[in-house]
This record gives sequence, C-alpha cells and structure tokens, in this order.
Amino acid sequence: MSESGAIPLHAWLIMGVALFAVSSAGAVFEMIEDVGGLSKAAWRLQATSLVLLPGFMVQYVRAEESLKLQWKNSMHLLTASGIFLALHFGTWLMSLDRTTLTHSLLFVTAHPLVIIIGLWLLRKPATKMQSIGALVGFIGAAVVVGGGASETGVSLYGDFLAFLGAVTVVGYLAIGRMVRGWMPLFLYAFPVTLVSAIALTAWAIFSEGLTFNLDEMTGAFGWISVTWILYVGYLALGPGLLGHTGINAVLRWIPPLTISMMLIMEPVIGSIIGWIVGVDSIPQIWTLIGGVLMVSGLALVTFDSESEEASEPSV
Repeated sequence: MSESGAIPLHAWLIMGVALFAVSSAGAVFEMIEDVGGLSKAAWRLQATSLVLLPGFMVQYVRAEESLKLQWKNSMHLLTASGIFLALHFGTWLMSLDRTTLTHSLLFVTAHPLVIIIGLWLLRKPATKMQSIGALVGFIGAAVVVGGGASETGVSLYGDFLAFLGAVTVVGYLAIGRMVRGWMPLFLYAFPVTLVSAIALTAWAIFSEGLTFNLDEMTGAFGWISVTWILYVGYLALGPGLLGHTGINAVLRWIPPLTISMMLIMEPVIGSIIGWIVGVDSIPQIWTLIGGVLMVSGLALVTFDSESEEASEPSV
C-alpha cells in the first residue's frame, strides 16, 4: 500500500473497472444462448489462456534460474489449482442453465461460508463474528432456496451446482494464497488457466459433444466463430484480464480487507447488470430478503477473517 496512507484515485478507478468486469461475467454468459454450460466455461478459459500467454512469456524470460526452478517444483500445485478452477467454472456455468442468474451468483460467491463449514468440520476455532456471519448466511440461503422455489427458472439442482462452484473455488483460492506470495502473476495465472482450459475442454467434449462446422459452431471450440467471438473476447479481456489482474494490481494501494468487502457486492452488481440487459428478471421478495441475509453474512465472515489475518504478526 502507499506509504503516505492515501489511496490514489486511479487505484479506485482500476478497482471499479475490475469489480464491474468480474460482476458482468454471468450476464454475458447468459447472452450466449443455445450453448452448453461446459462449452461456455471451456471457451472462457481457452480465450483467457491466449490473453495471458504474452505476459507469461515475458515474466518467464526475465525470471532468474532459481525462481524458474522453484516454479517448476510447484507445478503439481498449479495443476491442482487448475483442476479446482475447472470444477468451479464447470459447475457454475452448468448452474446458469438450471437456475436464475441471481440465485446462481448468490450461491457461487458463498465460499466464505464454505470455509467456515470446513473449520467446524475440522474442529478448528471460528471466531464469534465468523460463526454469527455463517449462521446469518445459511439462514439467508435457506430463505432463498425455500422462498424462491416458486420463481420461474429456479431449481434446487441449479442452486446446488452453483454452491458446488463455491466449494471447489476454495481449493483454487487456498493454493493461490500458498504460492502468490513469491510467484509472479502471469507465471501463476497462465499455467493454472491453461490446465483449467484443457480439463474443461475434455469435460465439454465428453458431456456435450464436439460440434464444429460452418453452420453451427457451438461445441468445445465454437467460440472462434463470428457469432460468439466478441462475447468470449470480452469475457477473456474483461473479467479474465481487467477483472482479476486489476484486483491483483490494486493490492499495491488498497488493503485486502477493503477489496474483499467490495467483491461481496458481485452478486448484487451482477444481478443488476443481468436485469438491465434482459437476461434475468427481478427476483421475488423471498429471494431479495434471503439474498440480503446471505450478503450480510458473507460480509461479517469476510470482515472478521481478513481483519484477523491482517492483525497476525508477520514472520
């Protein structure tokens, strides 16, 4: 962070663009119609891999031999991270085919609640605020599931798939925290994204088939068609590059706690974008009430977790 303590205006601008970019992904995916969820997930990671490749090549060439050796020795972690990322995107995109955008975003961003479940199962201590936040979040989830069951387009299976996306992203985030302290951004992001793209492509071909012709390019590589390339190009450059790279960049000026709290608003912003572009309708009252409870619970868990981590002495 800046030594003067003042956060520069351009840092807030970058963060604002990044938050909008990552929040818009769900709505853009919904605009890609008549394409299987796994194929759309594969397209996103294939295109993002290409976008990240130049940065990877530059950082690899400039890296010292000791860093390259350490990077190669960590390849098993990067591979595992890529598999977790593939499972996250795959289950989330499948959920978008089976439930509403608002429901999907609420459950796929619930990974702080998953972490608290893990602490409880491992009998590790969670703070009072974390436990309260988790309970509020789970009450909200129950309200969303129970009250939203009558909404058009909502299904329990779709909500469950979105929550699986939250579960699987925890592995990706955990490995990222292990290696990003010393590993340059593109040396981390490119191999993880490439592994995820390969895994999703194989999954999409196995589950949805391989359609590749001039009239209908909707299979695992169909994004290169004129019909879809602009959508997928935006997903790669917007959420994929500006979003996640921007968030990493502003860590130089903005505290992680502030960033984490802002990212909790992704379901809200993403839903509003979906309503504006017409891919989702305004949810009924029980989804709104449950959603507010879920976001509030996530905020309590995130605030306490990040504050606790920041207060720990560095070693």
